[in-house]
Amino acid sequence: MDTVIDNHAPTAAPAPWGRVRRSRYLADRVLKIACTLFTLLGAFVLGWILLMLLYEGIGGLSPAVFTETTPGPGTQGGGIANAIVGSLVLTTLGIVVATPIGVLAGTYLAEYGKGSVLATVIRFVNDILLAAPSILIGLFVYILMVQPMGGYSGWAGGVALAIIAIPVIVRSTEDMLRLVPGSLREAGAALGAPMSKVIVKISWKAARAGMVTGVILATARIAGETAPLLFTALNNTFWFSPTLMGGVSNLPVTIYQFALAPYENWRELAWAGALIITMSILALSVVARLILRKDRVR
Repeated sequence: MDTVIDNHAPTAAPAPWGRVRRSRYLADRVLKIACTLFTLLGAFVLGWILLMLLYEGIGGLSPAVFTETTPGPGTQGGGIANAIVGSLVLTTLGIVVATPIGVLAGTYLAEYGKGSVLATVIRFVNDILLAAPSILIGLFVYILMVQPMGGYSGWAGGVALAIIAIPVIVRSTEDMLRLVPGSLREAGAALGAPMSKVIVKISWKAARAGMVTGVILATARIAGETAPLLFTALNNTFWFSPTLMGGVSNLPVTIYQFALAPYENWRELAWAGALIITMSILALSVVARLILRKDRVR
């Protein structure tokens, strides 16, 4: 049967392109204006905070801040040298514990586990830890270490910070290793190299900039943590013990305590400490971005 084509059949009316384009144009302009306004609002708030921190913090800076220990209640002068050194020790301890665990766990997820059930469970737990309130981690370490050991310690503080840093390192390590082309691994395997050698000599080497960046970002993440240290390392007004037993002075808790104090010199030291820790975190973030940018240029 021949099909009869009716050339006079009614056709669909042409789309009103002018009107459609106009509405899309207006929607695009409205969204662009809204995004710009909220971006400027966020930048204004952040800039205001930084300017206030610079104004108040620079006024509290002096050589004594870096050479003297924290003053007692009602005393004049003093510094936060013990808090600065204590924060460096706790942060270093946390990163030293977290880095091998995070790197090896991220390597397993990217190279060995991939889509296995165990890898899925690990990723799920890691995501929970990424979003977990730090105060809960502090309580966990308090029950795990502080109570059995009979008191606060720098070791407990370092473990609490390590637990916070591990998920960041795991996520960054896995993501960076997944970006390594599979052809590089295949080339190593074709030469007869075992899986471990391929990972160490090829995968890690290709992703090392991103992995180092993850460790730096994890360091910046834990450098300003206060809540977990309240339950683990606590604080003191003198130099800590070489065994790290007892309270260990640190910047975050010192800032928290001094900012709420009625003493003027304590509040000045709190502003100075806040400026120091903020600039330190900013410097770490800038270093991380420079490492990534340098690797991309290569």
